[in-house]
Amino acid sequence: MSFSDLMSALLLVFILAVVVLVLQLMQKQDELEGQREAFADQQTEFTNQIGTLQEAELVREQILSEIQAELAGHGIAVRISENNTVLSIPSELLGFDSGAYVIKPEYQHVATTIGSVIASVVSKDDRSRYLDTVFVEGHTDIEAFNGLDGMGNWGLSTFRAISLWQHWGAALPAGSNPALLVASDGRSLFSVSGYGETRPATATQATEAERALNRRIDIRFTIVRPSAQDLIDIQEQFEGSLER
Repeated sequence: MSFSDLMSALLLVFILAVVVLVLQLMQKQDELEGQREAFADQQTEFTNQIGTLQEAELVREQILSEIQAELAGHGIAVRISENNTVLSIPSELLGFDSGAYVIKPEYQHVATTIGSVIASVVSKDDRSRYLDTVFVEGHTDIEAFNGLDGMGNWGLSTFRAISLWQHWGAALPAGSNPALLVASDGRSLFSVSGYGETRPATATQATEAERALNRRIDIRFTIVRPSAQDLIDIQEQFEGSLER
């Protein structure tokens, strides 16, 4: 073999090696581009989820603020929690004496107005679709209660919430009754629960005024959030695109 033939052969081998290297680099670049696209898609999905949560939180804050403002127009003062999730109805609006759960006749018009305003504000502009559940929560003071066949403060607090719930059902028509509102999945939007004395509204209950502040109804608004399965699905989509 001549020297020129040898050089030609080496040049051919070199060219082939360069071609293989270029192809490998192109393949690796395509893989990296696919990973970048998968990451971008995942990031977009997370961004969308965060945006939905932020929108839902804003809607919830607007709902509570409007309810409070409209009730104030009726001379009914309710409180909103610092994190804008709970509307608190104090004892003096519903007349819950210590150990009592029935809404007295002289307070029923206030209970009716509260229910009507809540239903109106929540239903406006289809805002109920942002809400998961609205809890009507009963609470008691720290004083021991032995009634209701031994159910104690747990039973007393639950009966207070039920008392308001039942009053709404009896006093309000379908279009103004919170108890008849439904969530986006078709189930009842409102729910009833009792917490006894376990979630005090004051640091101490040494006076009757402090104890009265704890005999209350809280309306807790929870928003629709992505489930753990939603986040798992996003992760699996990302990992599947990497495997491809």
